[in-house]
Amino acid sequence: MDKINVALDGPAGAGKSTVARMVAHKLGYIYVDTGAMYRAVTWKALQSGLDITDESSVRDCVERMHLVLHPGETGQQVIVDGENITTFIRSSEVNQAVSQISQIPSVRQRLVQMQKQMAANKGVVMDGRDIGTSVLPDAEVKVFLTANPRVRAERRYAELEQPEMTLEELEEEIKRRDDIDRNREVSPLREAEDAYHLDSSEMSLQEVVDAVLELCMDRVGGGAE
Repeated sequence: MDKINVALDGPAGAGKSTVARMVAHKLGYIYVDTGAMYRAVTWKALQSGLDITDESSVRDCVERMHLVLHPGETGQQVIVDGENITTFIRSSEVNQAVSQISQIPSVRQRLVQMQKQMAANKGVVMDGRDIGTSVLPDAEVKVFLTANPRVRAERRYAELEQPEMTLEELEEEIKRRDDIDRNREVSPLREAEDAYHLDSSEMSLQEVVDAVLELCMDRVGGGAE
């Protein structure tokens, strides 16, 4: 059975990464977490003491850094310049800066180039903000996954081992990121015209995964293990 590419877009905290990882595992596909790539650049810029509003400095940073994504038993591992930074990129400091970093055209251009290369041979499930509209506009299956801000905040809060903010503060942070992502000039968050809109506010994780898998089956007429 021919392989396809699956694009999974949506706002912060919608559960895209978890759903995409489970779908990729079921299909035997490669999972690519593009959000982790932007977080990696953000972490590197902050660790380097850069002014994240200085586009030229951040551009030079992303050009110099060596970024690798590795599949792992506990999820995708993010390696920057030989260091595993998977846990570091989920800090509140990175959360607050990543939307600003992702607005920089040169950063998006470089990472999108990498993402397109990863999907060139098909068999990829990729999640992010602009996959179906900018990165993989020809993906055979496109899903726009969302949920109301409160539900997204509750889910994200439950994932944190040591929350650095209250649930209410996290909800406001998610709303702020939504606003930034939707209104940035380069590749804003928007739903592709041919994407399937999936609101998971009242759905379980497995129900969401099953819905995405069904779309994939409809597209290829089978193919899951």
